[in-house]
Amino acid sequence: MTVTTILILIIIGLSAGILSGLVGVGGGIIMVPLFVLFLGLTQHNAQGLSLAVMLPPVTFLAVYNYHTAGTGGNIDWRIAIMVSILFIIGGFIGSKVALQIDQRMLRKIFGVFMLIVAIRLIFTK
Repeated sequence: MTVTTILILIIIGLSAGILSGLVGVGGGIIMVPLFVLFLGLTQHNAQGLSLAVMLPPVTFLAVYNYHTAGTGGNIDWRIAIMVSILFIIGGFIGSKVALQIDQRMLRKIFGVFMLIVAIRLIFTK
């Protein structure tokens, strides 16, 4: 690994981590485009790597901080468990579908999704 690659990974990791901790999102939204643009990964590789990278920090650090903050009741564990189970199923199905889609089309789908989310966040009260 070159020094440049290490520096890019440091920037990607810190940016995604800070944004994720700050607003609750960031992993895929930050990492996937940066992996593709600056490391030259394919869309499939970038999405898979993003999912693999997010598992430990989200599971251990962010959840711990939100659970212990203030009164310790910032997480409704019943909802978290139900959504987690469905997220696992959805993630399995989504990754199978994504691997069947052409790289260029998948990148366009990802870009359109990010645009829609950005527009809704900007213009919704």
